[in-house]
Amino acid sequence: MDAIEEWAQAQRRVIELARSLSPEQAQRRVPACPDWTVTQLLAHMVGLNADVLAGDEPEDHNAAWTQRQVDERAGRDVAALTAEWEGLTEAMRSWMREHTSRPMNDVIIHEQDLRGAVSRPGARDTAGLAAVRDLMARRFADRVAAAKRAPVLLWSPPWLFATGEGEPGLELSAPDFDLARALMSRRTAAQLREWTTGGDIEEYLPLFSGLGPLPDSPLPE
Repeated sequence: MDAIEEWAQAQRRVIELARSLSPEQAQRRVPACPDWTVTQLLAHMVGLNADVLAGDEPEDHNAAWTQRQVDERAGRDVAALTAEWEGLTEAMRSWMREHTSRPMNDVIIHEQDLRGAVSRPGARDTAGLAAVRDLMARRFADRVAAAKRAPVLLWSPPWLFATGEGEPGLELSAPDFDLARALMSRRTAAQLREWTTGGDIEEYLPLFSGLGPLPDSPLPE
């Protein structure tokens, strides 16, 4: 997988989608990021890249940092935000070649958040999404190990992942896209319970909150 190319393709998809939205759609609340509208989510995506290029990127991507990206772009419409982002494209390609492809993760995750907000499903079978799923699975495995829980087995055709060796304490089976989004903290506790095919999920539920609290209601994507 060419992570930089996956980032660029995702960026292009988001820009094209954003530019196709009506003013009403651009102001819709994003269920996966309920504090933000579609335009504000876009502002964060653009602002994150601007901050990365400026050398301003805290390890924890804390809420104050991400909210500042939104606040600094308050009042800008989709056209202004996408124009700013396009202006950063080549600099971001160069930065990722020199440093890391980590910015791909953010755009891949938030592309699906945005698609859910405006009912435009797509890009569910990209190499970039699979790579982010695998990264989130490894981080989930680290949390399972740190909590001293028995391994978890995640299964969906064609993907199989075990968080460690030994007898699983939990087995989950769901469609690949749903498992990927669950690992991104985008599925509810009730959904995770439905997908449990072995073991007791209750003690594992907090470990699925790696990117924030689990949603209270199923997301529209």
